[in-house]
Amino acid sequence: MPVTPAASLLILGIESSCDETGVALVRSTGQGVPVLRSHALHSQIDMHQAYGGVVPELASRDHIRRVLPLTQTVLAQAGAALDEIDVVAYTRGPGLAGALLVGAGVACALGAALERPVLGVHHLEGHLLSPFLSADPPQFPFVALLVSGGHTQLMRVDGVGRYEMLGETIDDAAGEAFDKSAKLLGLGYPGGPALSRLAAQGNAQAYKLPRPLLHSGNLDFSFAGLKTAVMMQARKLGPALDVPDSALKADLAASTEAAIVEVLVKKSLAALELCGLDRLVVAGGVGANRTLRAELNQSCARRGVRVHYPELALCTDNGAMIAMAAAMRLQAGMQEASRVYAFDVKPRWPLDQIGAA
Repeated sequence: MPVTPAASLLILGIESSCDETGVALVRSTGQGVPVLRSHALHSQIDMHQAYGGVVPELASRDHIRRVLPLTQTVLAQAGAALDEIDVVAYTRGPGLAGALLVGAGVACALGAALERPVLGVHHLEGHLLSPFLSADPPQFPFVALLVSGGHTQLMRVDGVGRYEMLGETIDDAAGEAFDKSAKLLGLGYPGGPALSRLAAQGNAQAYKLPRPLLHSGNLDFSFAGLKTAVMMQARKLGPALDVPDSALKADLAASTEAAIVEVLVKKSLAALELCGLDRLVVAGGVGANRTLRAELNQSCARRGVRVHYPELALCTDNGAMIAMAAAMRLQAGMQEASRVYAFDVKPRWPLDQIGAA
């Protein structure tokens, strides 16, 4: 029996695209914004820290260990039984192939065992729709800034599944620029949050760093040149950066963050002007950056633009955004969940090509 858009559904979402295992339950009533019932998340940061980055094989193995206990946790939190689940959603891509296969395999096995339909979800669509989980959900249409370790994109969003690419990074994403710059400063893994914490103690005007493509006339991004500039400046400072509580290091961190944030803010404002819209959604891990939020809030307030973010706890990869994306797709009639339990994953999958799969 097909799942109809108007149905009241309890949707289990499983996220396993990289180094976080997330599981959540979302209730869709067929009308209005679906409601988050419960969610649980396990981060692999401690495991990968020793290697300075994500080790795909270790990530996959850890997802196997975590996903079923997390499922039991969210069911207990929601006071729901396993057989009350109506749809099992999972991240189909993009991401690490082995990690994606864990979530897809578990979801399809659960679906088959429960005789419930399953639905593969685009990871970035999950991020894009994650602000609908907040206390201040947006309304369509809006401009979306998707900004994370692997993606930096500006999109016009007219509805669920109706996405127009406005601009994207041609090399490093903003999150990569944060992480690689942090590594150059000896800040360890994960670098982005560490760099931002250090930047709060520094002078953002101390070093003149480039703002790549800021005046390019389009909405594309490039952060590789900034990373190179940070490397050259770090080499000039040399041993001075290794001094405990180095003010020079804090200043370089602050200057790096300021360069990234300025590009993101000005390109976002240009996208809003191009589209003639007054609503901006910011999603992805870098969307948790407090300096970015402060600059966007200030700049958008001056222009009468509303800005929407996911809750801070839901900025990183999580199962709630996958369950929400599935709920909104089903509710909008964009896609039907399937009782075909053979599955594949899509490690590379452009968001503007998902259509009504």
